[in-house]
Amino acid sequence: MTVGIVAQRDNDRALSLASTLSDRLRATSASVVVDETTAGEADDHEAWDAAAPDAAPVDEMADCELVVSIGGDGTFLYAARGAGSTPLMGVNLGEVGFLNAIAPEEAVETVVAEVEHIQKTGSARTRAMPRLRASGEDWSLAPALNEVVVQGTRRGHGGGATVDVYVDDSLYASGHADGVLVATPTGSTAYNLSEGGPLVHPDVSGLVVTGMADEAGTRPLVVDVDSEVAVELSDADSGVVVSDGRVRKDVSPPVRVTLSRASEPVRLAGPPLDFFTALDKLA
Repeated sequence: MTVGIVAQRDNDRALSLASTLSDRLRATSASVVVDETTAGEADDHEAWDAAAPDAAPVDEMADCELVVSIGGDGTFLYAARGAGSTPLMGVNLGEVGFLNAIAPEEAVETVVAEVEHIQKTGSARTRAMPRLRASGEDWSLAPALNEVVVQGTRRGHGGGATVDVYVDDSLYASGHADGVLVATPTGSTAYNLSEGGPLVHPDVSGLVVTGMADEAGTRPLVVDVDSEVAVELSDADSGVVVSDGRVRKDVSPPVRVTLSRASEPVRLAGPPLDFFTALDKLA
């Protein structure tokens, strides 16, 4: 089997752990590939003392049997975009870690144990985390694990747009706002929380709809995970749709953006996340 490793950029601790893990995995007869950035940093870097790694673009790691993310939630989201339906394990290097359940001191043994389980049984022990897809008349964005934002290009005074929000074709909110954020339960602790949206336990099967600087003061709404949310932008020169803070699509109002659960969830492997312990780190 092949294991992909994605380490946080410019983080010697992540690179050192990736090196140790790479050696241990090869001892189990697993093949190892690392993302291209990690491979570049490993070249002649004192934090890497394993054999020279094979490299692959993150987008090709869906061909692996397991992908390991080492770093923070941003690294996990980056790895998840390439992993597709491949099981993904997250190692937390000291940040809040809502997506990374494995402590660094436990990482090597935990990952090796899962690899040996896959080698023995042919499959990983996983749980599904829903993703959200944004689409328009002739386009769609890569699915988001945390959230999708639909907004005017510029926020604040003189910016924003007229926003109409529909849930399963029923009008929920209408008025001027900077934009609308739609989050999964996983993403409720991220951008959604900073915009005044509610915390949602990851076991809840729903989506969160949160207005961004909504002049009407529309309350955030939790809807069924299989609901279709449509956001119409108008009365603005331009707009933008952003998936997980990285993948973006410029749009020209008036425009309708549809948000719905993606067909392919993230398959999270490894120990379950202690949600309430992670919440303590937000304080």
